[in-house]
Amino acid sequence: MHSDASLPDGPVAVKFPYRSRRGVLLGLSVAQLVIVALTGLALLAVLMNAGVTGALKLIPLWAIVLAAVFVRHRGRPLADWAPIALRYALRRLRGQLIWLARPSRRPRREGLLHLPGTAASLRVVASPSGQFGAVHDPHHGTLTALVKVSSRAFALLDPATQNSNIAGWGRTLAALARTGHIARIQVLERTVPDSGDALKRYWSEHGNADTPVAGPIYSDLLAAAGPAAAPHEAYVALALDLKAARRLINQAGGGLSGAFTVLSQTASSFDQAARNSGLTPTGWLSANEIAAVVRTAYDPKASAALDQWSTTGRPQADPAAAGPVVLIENADRIQTDSAHHAVFWIENWPRVETSPGFLHKVLFTSGVRRALSLSYTPKSLDAALRDVQRKKATVIADAAERQRKGQVDSEEDAVEYADNKQRERQLISGHADVGLTGLLTVSADTVEELNAACAVIETAATDSFIDLRSLTWQQAEAFTKAALPLARPH
Repeated sequence: MHSDASLPDGPVAVKFPYRSRRGVLLGLSVAQLVIVALTGLALLAVLMNAGVTGALKLIPLWAIVLAAVFVRHRGRPLADWAPIALRYALRRLRGQLIWLARPSRRPRREGLLHLPGTAASLRVVASPSGQFGAVHDPHHGTLTALVKVSSRAFALLDPATQNSNIAGWGRTLAALARTGHIARIQVLERTVPDSGDALKRYWSEHGNADTPVAGPIYSDLLAAAGPAAAPHEAYVALALDLKAARRLINQAGGGLSGAFTVLSQTASSFDQAARNSGLTPTGWLSANEIAAVVRTAYDPKASAALDQWSTTGRPQADPAAAGPVVLIENADRIQTDSAHHAVFWIENWPRVETSPGFLHKVLFTSGVRRALSLSYTPKSLDAALRDVQRKKATVIADAAERQRKGQVDSEEDAVEYADNKQRERQLISGHADVGLTGLLTVSADTVEELNAACAVIETAATDSFIDLRSLTWQQAEAFTKAALPLARPH
């Protein structure tokens, strides 16, 4: 992301670099190259065995191959869609598109979340001190802690404070990236239905219903509007890379106990950096609180019961009951216990200068339940510089090949090259490099309401200069990465 601070007293304008569509070789993706290579070998075998006549008889097959390589659907070649569609078709044949929670008499591993798909092995564990919990992913070797944060309304801040908060958040990401042992940072901002119990508790503890005029008005307002409220929640998840932090973990005693020590130190540093970014951490979540966040993602209506039975002011749930009871996957939708969901990928970010609050229309769309997930993947300086050099060399090689063939220069190449040079200058100046992935989940009680909500969100996304793309045939897996603040890899 580039920023223009030429007007320090005014709002900073931000824009994002061009997202390259350049392939691995000759503009072709890995899937396209595999198909081309296999087709070349097949054509050679046909020519050797049946000659040119045999090859001509297979013209329909060659036409299908050419279509798979060069024809695009929703901006991607058919060759890239093939493995996704094949995986979905195989899962459908095996009956894996419907997931049901089944009671079992066998002993269950303590803390297991019982989630569908590749998240089945995730479990929540409590720190030795009992101060907070974390999600252990044995397959990817990460330990993820979760903190709930709040802040003042960004749109209501003066430009100087907005600029300060933006710079502070950039420094926070840079500090986490430079540690070398953070695998991912995820920010999740979501709206959830509210039963009104929390508001009623606060009113009963701090309000006075006997106050003339105001008391009855507040009581009536809570009774009428409380259940219809949709509060906003924001979480930040830090995923500790157990392999990268092995030396520090061993120094702290080894095992999960040592990992919690390192994670606790990182969490303390984040708390201080977050406050300098205008954020207010309200405490790192315990194992049961993490389970409640997961539970309310699959079953939004469960928040009423969790609020009612909570004794700490925060919803809590048994980790064994955190997952869905039922999950039904369709091509572009999924249905869980009490809601229907659709997951979108933010394919393109604003490429023109806009205000830092460009997501305001998406985040505050009235009457729509949604969850916005931003996942940051830190990159080492050496790896980032190598990536820049590779992309610059590819752009130059493509330009030289186009000139050799007498083709017209591409402005797309010029823009991409300029973005890479800007990125290289920032890396040399000491900035950290992170990969950004944005996912947006829209939820509703019925299919009709979900379709209407998706239409509203897509319109708001257009006004915010971002491009949304529905993750066709990948909804169930995408939901665990988009709606759950567990810093899962993409």
